[in-house]
Amino acid sequence: MIKIKEAIIVEGRYDKTALKSIFDTIVIETGGFQIFSDRERRGYIEKLARERGIIVMTDGDHAGQTIRSLLRGSIPKDMVKHAYIPDIYGKERRKSAPSKEGKLGVEGMSLQVLTESVLRCGATVTEGENTVAGAYLTKADLYEDGILGGQNSAEKRRKLLKHFSLPETLTSNALLEALNTFVTREEYEKALEEI
Repeated sequence: MIKIKEAIIVEGRYDKTALKSIFDTIVIETGGFQIFSDRERRGYIEKLARERGIIVMTDGDHAGQTIRSLLRGSIPKDMVKHAYIPDIYGKERRKSAPSKEGKLGVEGMSLQVLTESVLRCGATVTEGENTVAGAYLTKADLYEDGILGGQNSAEKRRKLLKHFSLPETLTSNALLEALNTFVTREEYEKALEEI
């Protein structure tokens, strides 16, 4: 696995799966065009951009370029890098027919092409060194603190997300990544006392 500083922004879950198999970093899905109406997710992406920078890797079709343009227009230029995939015509294995434009998307690219695209755009390879002062929490910590799996855990989790201005829709894994990216252990413990 290649550890990089920047978070990677992709369109969908299959894109995310492909990139998580190569890179040790946060990978966020836009949910396709849902990003246009999802203010929370856009706010989270903007926060990631400020904290660690982002790499946008969308499909090469019209939809992907529209999503890329939205992010390009809402995030300062010095906080975003753009990774591009080549135009290759074909169909992804999981699909019964090619896309509307007939091009492979991120999920249809080889791992080598994805790796080269991300590294070529200027990703900051950290080679295992720690670049953020995160809380270094585990899921066990979240269970022990009642954020996951306990009585009133949903309410406690909602308050914690609100306290740190994180989207309510984060999965438990995404919550853990976000806490370990944005907050220190002391900030996390103080938040627990306040909620």
